[in-house]
Amino acid sequence: MASHTPTLAEKLARELVRIPSVTPIDGGCQRILIGHLERLGFTVYPIILGPVHNFYARLGSCGTNFCFAGHTDVTPSGDSSLWHSDPFGAENRDGVIVGRGICDMKGAIAAMVMAVEHLLAEHPGLPSHHSISFLITGDEEGCAEDGTIRILEWCANQGERLDYCLVGEPTSVRRLGDCLKNGRRGSVNGLITLYGQQGHVAYPHLAVNPIHFSLSVLETLVQHRFDERENPNFPPTSFQLTRIQSGDGATNVIPGQLTAQFNIRFSTEHTPESLEKRIRTLLDPWMLGTRRYDLAMQVSGLPFLTQGGPLLQAIQTSIEELLNLTPELSTGGGTSDARFISRHCPQTVELGLVGATMHQIDESAPVADLTVLAQIYRRIMEKLLL
Repeated sequence: MASHTPTLAEKLARELVRIPSVTPIDGGCQRILIGHLERLGFTVYPIILGPVHNFYARLGSCGTNFCFAGHTDVTPSGDSSLWHSDPFGAENRDGVIVGRGICDMKGAIAAMVMAVEHLLAEHPGLPSHHSISFLITGDEEGCAEDGTIRILEWCANQGERLDYCLVGEPTSVRRLGDCLKNGRRGSVNGLITLYGQQGHVAYPHLAVNPIHFSLSVLETLVQHRFDERENPNFPPTSFQLTRIQSGDGATNVIPGQLTAQFNIRFSTEHTPESLEKRIRTLLDPWMLGTRRYDLAMQVSGLPFLTQGGPLLQAIQTSIEELLNLTPELSTGGGTSDARFISRHCPQTVELGLVGATMHQIDESAPVADLTVLAQIYRRIMEKLLL
């Protein structure tokens, strides 16, 4: 049997996965990355806020600044007895690395480092003409309040400009490189409180049951078509109820109020303000007599779209050249830190490993995909920086 010589991407990925950096704990993950980057000549700027570890690193001080962005924090592994190996063991099982965070997204970060190392080995004079940077957070899987947002604030204060940003989220669907994210939907969370009138169940004529009239009210919201026209770049706007609660469990009391929690994923056709206005327009006609409502909405991310441009073209052609594959452009799925980065860097695109097992039991990624992803990342930089 031929011996297996691990690449830098494999060794680094497994080293990172072995650290249980469940958000917001870092556990030394970023120290390992900083060590690698400093050996390559990067200047590293740690940005630590309480338990959250972040850093920005840059090589070069002029020309185009190509930035890799990612996160070292991971979600909890869940019941470890359900895993076929230690969730943080980074076991290589027949050419597949198994462990929490390998595809989301420690494997991609390792591929980024390998890509930069190989590029600099062949083009050692690159930093005198252009710059490469890393924007790494430990608060992507958490509340995202002390992570990428804070790094971007620091960059703005320091005059750091990002010309291109490639985020290593696991965008591939069935095989490496088959899909990339050139945008994401926005997300708002909301809470509707419907008020009726509390009373005894034996005397319903003396009460107004918010559960009863909520059925029609919420159905109106669920069935409403928010998009006046189809957007070719985004899925339809989605209103989803996530929790409904009313009463305290008493069997003989008509409750006085009901709360309904919801989420809306929306395209660039909408703003949080326009969505709130639309919801109020839908709610108002139902408020008769003693019926009334409160509405509170909170933005968790604004939509963005990178449509065309040098970065997107470089990614598409690199995948086509290396994999003979035309990647799908997608704006679906959940939110990512690209929603923040795109406000500072309009040329922002996400490309990473196959995400089929992210956040799942036995999260995994093929070793071969790490090497190929590093080759893709390197080819992209060559097209934009050389």
